[in-house]
Amino acid sequence: MRVFTTVEEVVAAAGTELGTSDWVTIDQRRVDQFADATGDHQWIHVDVERARTGPFGSTIAHGYLTLALIPWLGSRVFTLRTPGAKLNYGLNKVRFPAPVLVGSRIRLAVTMGEIADLATGKQITFHHVVEIEGQEKPACVAESVVLLLP
Repeated sequence: MRVFTTVEEVVAAAGTELGTSDWVTIDQRRVDQFADATGDHQWIHVDVERARTGPFGSTIAHGYLTLALIPWLGSRVFTLRTPGAKLNYGLNKVRFPAPVLVGSRIRLAVTMGEIADLATGKQITFHHVVEIEGQEKPACVAESVVLLLP
């Protein structure tokens, strides 16, 4: 895992691959808990019997569940222990090229993108690719933005 303790270390890492997380299995329990938390109980996610005859032959994870796992998976790749506050500033772009079938394993590859100077600190763009084991297309490709404030 990469650990950044100074803003200078962060700036020096701009444009570099930070690494890849370990594989994590997406099970039905996690999908059901996400459905309960969000109220999204669409059958393709939670009805195992019906989904067997659906387009994927299985239930699939919510795209937003996959997206929501990025911070947790990312914490296994790198950490920002720089002084000051670290704020989630949002997302620039998110796509879900392939479904995550329940029982599949995913992992996250992270690249640090641009770092912009702001009057209040630094703005960092991270590029995330959530890979599905054995699949060519990723489950999710996202750009997130973090603010580092002194």
